[in-house]
Amino acid sequence: MIILKIILVIIAIAACVGVIALVMELFNKSKHKAYGPYERFIKRPLDAFLSTGALIVLSPILLVTAILVRVKLGSPVLFKQDRPGRNEKIFKLNKFRSMTNARDENGKLLPDDVRLTKFGRALRSTSLDELPELLNIIKGDMAVIGPRPLLTEYLPYYTDKEHHRHDVRPGLTGWAQVNGRNAINSWEERFDYDLEYVNHVSFAMPLEILFLTIY
Repeated sequence: MIILKIILVIIAIAACVGVIALVMELFNKSKHKAYGPYERFIKRPLDAFLSTGALIVLSPILLVTAILVRVKLGSPVLFKQDRPGRNEKIFKLNKFRSMTNARDENGKLLPDDVRLTKFGRALRSTSLDELPELLNIIKGDMAVIGPRPLLTEYLPYYTDKEHHRHDVRPGLTGWAQVNGRNAINSWEERFDYDLEYVNHVSFAMPLEILFLTIY
């Protein structure tokens, strides 16, 4: 009975966040024309609902991970970096840090491969480092499904066509990731997958991406 009450409370909180997200989305202007009713009215509140529920349920894992990061890698616990979001609006991406602040005798940071510890590699391989991105989804910077947000310094090098990958919110996982991730032969091929998703956002496609991401 207690477990059922807890589940209902979590659902209620997540639903409230979802309703707020829907209201804000209806007043949010975008250059991108929604592919259909799902993208226009359902996707954003569903993302907010799912990410809020996941954040609450996974909070013990987040807490333990944060403590381990603090002990093994130091502070700050969260790594924040500028990334382009929808309409190329810059936001702060949240991740658990996976590298130390080790420096040489001149105070310069050592190379990434030196600062990336065994614990940091484990965080990345299990994707635990990406759990704080749930906060970005709740805030509206990201979505559960969408093109992965790349570094801002890449922006000047996109073609006009490739810029359209930013017509939607970036995601935790995306069509390119489930079709080979880093094994994709070229950036052009990766962007083609991103654009295919942008132009065909539907209820079925995110379900397929989630299934392929998990399995």
